[in-house]
Amino acid sequence: MNLCIIVPCYNEADRMPLAAFGTFLSHATKTEIYFVNDGSTDTTSEVLNKFRLQHPRQVELIDLEKNLGKGNAVREGIQNAIKNSDCNTFAYLDADLSTSLDECAHLAELIDKKTEFVFGSRIKKIDNTIERRWFRFIIGRMIATAISKVLNLAVYDTQCGCKLFSRNTVQLAFKTSFISPWLFDVEIFFRLKNYFGISAFKTKSAEIPLKNWRDQGESKIQWTYGFKMWIDLLKIKRAYT
Repeated sequence: MNLCIIVPCYNEADRMPLAAFGTFLSHATKTEIYFVNDGSTDTTSEVLNKFRLQHPRQVELIDLEKNLGKGNAVREGIQNAIKNSDCNTFAYLDADLSTSLDECAHLAELIDKKTEFVFGSRIKKIDNTIERRWFRFIIGRMIATAISKVLNLAVYDTQCGCKLFSRNTVQLAFKTSFISPWLFDVEIFFRLKNYFGISAFKTKSAEIPLKNWRDQGESKIQWTYGFKMWIDLLKIKRAYT
């Protein structure tokens, strides 16, 4: 196996595009997927287990009894994959496939000895297709600008749910639990920047505009988190600087 994709899932039984996962696995024979059921209260576990039985060589399922939040659910998947997989590239991706599996696999080809951290970016250009609700775009740009200033890095989009790592870098990024369930991406940037130093981090990283990205609708983030998010960002800044 060359690529291991971690997919966190919380109450996804009725909306997970398993047909797309199956089609992808049929031609991406050197890729495996670790689904992490993050304490779902619906039938996500049963649905994923049935899918795993259909693809026993390429699919693993991790069932968490309690909901840990997206960040630490991804970490559980990464930790399991590091122990049990011989892949040299690791990624995480949203369960709704707002970024496609094929695009994730394409970005994985950029991971090498020089580039150890690659992340997708929802930059809208003339030659790509980024479908995003206007109010989410505006709020997202406000958040992204604040995050960029806190990180002291010119990053356009830290929150895109498609990030890829070399084996060495993924162990550094996911070594310990995260402070924030939704801003854990910011913590990843801090961890890698602090470890490598800002100059080396820039050399080892690549922000790649996605060819296609589609807002799949209902967000799992409650609107009230919009207030708590700024507290989380402050906590992160204090913890990592």
